[in-house]
Amino acid sequence: MSNEADFSEPQRLAFAGQGGITLAAEGWGPEDGPLAVFLHGGGQTRHSWKESGAALAKAGMRAVLLDARGHGESDWAPDGNYGREAMTADLLGILAELGRPAIVVGASMGGLTALLATARPGHERIAGLVLVDVVPRPEHKGVERVLNFLAGNPEGFDTLDEAADAVAEYLPHRPRPRSTDGLRRNLRLREDGRWYWHWDPAMLSGGGEDIELHTETLEQAARHLTIPVLLIRGRLSDVVSAQGVADFRNLVPHMEYVEIGGAAHTAASDVNDEFSDAVVDFVRAHLEMG
Repeated sequence: MSNEADFSEPQRLAFAGQGGITLAAEGWGPEDGPLAVFLHGGGQTRHSWKESGAALAKAGMRAVLLDARGHGESDWAPDGNYGREAMTADLLGILAELGRPAIVVGASMGGLTALLATARPGHERIAGLVLVDVVPRPEHKGVERVLNFLAGNPEGFDTLDEAADAVAEYLPHRPRPRSTDGLRRNLRLREDGRWYWHWDPAMLSGGGEDIELHTETLEQAARHLTIPVLLIRGRLSDVVSAQGVADFRNLVPHMEYVEIGGAAHTAASDVNDEFSDAVVDFVRAHLEMG
């Protein structure tokens, strides 16, 4: 196995998305290591997985972190298509391009994309599924809070501090960072001098992030899962309840389950070491090490 220093920085990647758009990504770790593909939640970017990418690389694994269409450095869809079918087509196209089995790790929007993809042609490349604080039947109030945050501040922010205040209000369980530099990955300064979230607002108008849509379709996909499945829940989550976990277990009796104390819906970034350890263990258990 190569040493950690060889993979301390990611490699920039690009993939072809449905409809001719380009999807930005980055790769951590050896190219021939056991492969995990990470799909972030709505309004986030691939950078939300940075520490996990580094952790997998250190363990000799390959992590591909994707900016979903309309997010981060990926193209915005000219036709405003951010529906589930477009998202799943993007994922399956990337897996085909990578050309080998992968564990797919998805949070919120990314988790639903991954789950739906397991019921589409080409799903054979999905060797296992890690769902991060998302189930087919989420809690209505939690979902509403997520969507309200995403739809908030369409007029942008005067300063990064103002944006940091909005994030702190949305994530009261998480200490407010002393520096706002990290927000520069999620916001862009436009010509009017204001900072705007760097994702396409058309995502909301197209219902792309409504995680209550298609519950029956999601449950049908879950019911037919035979691959290894890990559900990771933040103990403070208002999106996934104990009942939601129980309902999902009824659909997927073989699923593994990890609950992270001190974490909420944004479990991966709330308590990243525990989250990354769970993913590394899952990949190691279900994909062959070279």
